[in-house]
Amino acid sequence: MTLWLANLAIDRWRGRLAPNERHGADATPLALIGETAHGPRIEAVNAAGLGAGAEAGMMLADARALCPQIATAPADPAGDLAFLETFALWAQRWGPWSALDPPDGVLVDVTGVAHLFGGEATLLAEARRLLAGRGLAVRAAIAPTAGAAWALAHFGTCSGREQAILPADEDAAMRLADLPVAALRLDGDVLLVLRRLGLRRIGDLTRIGRDALQRRFRSRHSPAANPLVRLDQLLGRVPEPLLPVMAVEAPLVLRRLLEPLRHRGLLDRVVTELASDMARELEGRGQGARRLELGLWRVDGDVLLRRLELAAATRDPAHMTRLLAEKLGDVEAGFGIELVRLRASWTQPLPLTQSGFEATGEDHGTSLAACMDRLIVRLGEQAVRRPLPHASHLPERAQRWHPPFEAACAVQDELAFHARPLKLLDRAEPITVLYATPDGLPRRFRWRGQLHEVVRAEGPERIAPEWWRERSTARLRDYYRVEDEAGRRYWLYRLGLAGDGRGGMPQWFLHGLCA
Repeated sequence: MTLWLANLAIDRWRGRLAPNERHGADATPLALIGETAHGPRIEAVNAAGLGAGAEAGMMLADARALCPQIATAPADPAGDLAFLETFALWAQRWGPWSALDPPDGVLVDVTGVAHLFGGEATLLAEARRLLAGRGLAVRAAIAPTAGAAWALAHFGTCSGREQAILPADEDAAMRLADLPVAALRLDGDVLLVLRRLGLRRIGDLTRIGRDALQRRFRSRHSPAANPLVRLDQLLGRVPEPLLPVMAVEAPLVLRRLLEPLRHRGLLDRVVTELASDMARELEGRGQGARRLELGLWRVDGDVLLRRLELAAATRDPAHMTRLLAEKLGDVEAGFGIELVRLRASWTQPLPLTQSGFEATGEDHGTSLAACMDRLIVRLGEQAVRRPLPHASHLPERAQRWHPPFEAACAVQDELAFHARPLKLLDRAEPITVLYATPDGLPRRFRWRGQLHEVVRAEGPERIAPEWWRERSTARLRDYYRVEDEAGRRYWLYRLGLAGDGRGGMPQWFLHGLCA
């Protein structure tokens, strides 16, 4: 069964209005717009807007030329997709599994379950009734294959009569012959080619030889670019893989209290117990929590929520308790708290690890992730940053500061090939260097008014400039690791080569301090 929410974006926008405002909103032309490089573009439009000449895909400036009084609101494609995922899970009331048909449809497997609802016609009627009661315009169809059900839901009324059910014992090729080739879910360029060839109906494809179509589209491997593959899927000759939507239940533990809590000490005890229960729940699933939500239900009906995001997956109850305690400082119990719930809304796989035989279980330090969690809870997420690798081979550009919970991009680690100093200066400082030859090892240098004798030197490591970002006059760098007479180690580099034609004599800079 295919459920096509043809006006999903408009229906969601209307659902956020008050009931007394919806009638007036339907009478006013409205367009949901999205920002593009060429200006605002219409993503969805209501019935009044369609009557005024506006269409989806039209630029807003063109629509206002036809309908100056059209109202606008920002489109929410991410919210529409999230709603569609939730709707797919809700639609499993009619079948064992469902799949997304983005951007505005859902497929439900109703094989062998129609008799539980009184037949296929009754099943469709119930689906339409329930969705209409929720303010969603839907077109539904049932067929033996997903492609046939999609075609009937989107183009089942093209022949002048509604075709919503295709029985399994009926000839699908004959029944669907009058539908346009767009019912095959093909790409736009493929539809254009078929129309130029005079193939406008599905029946036109079945009446010509398969060899002719195979020769024309044999280089197209995607199903949406090959009419023969889509036609075989429509008629059930080849299977069509679908990805079911599976409900993932978030780990949740709670305490219903016999007596309402009004004191902080008792609340801390309950939170400690919930953290232990959550740790056992996560351990049983082989997962760790990345986001925790603590809900407090008061006697007067008010609900207090405290959210906590972690730098790394964990199921340490002591760590969770310590962080949650920082979030309870401003809790007002009122007449008392009667229910406390802890939910892990975001989890990640965290395999079980076994300590050595000699491990005592004592805490020998604080991990970096735990330290970040404590800093974020106390100082706020905006006050904490962490360095992440960046796609650049220049040392000062190889890392950038990012928010604490931002995922690191896949960048080849330079540390795997070249040793870098433990401390890199914010800006390389110019120094004066003496050396035997213009391109030889440094022998003595002056930095911040102090003279250093070089007793050991290693290098050079040559780093080329980023020619795609810098000017053509950018010079090479030759880096050296040197040690002075006091055992202090430095990271120096020479900017440019003598006679390279990109400036005068080479310049020297100190860029970092080595261990």
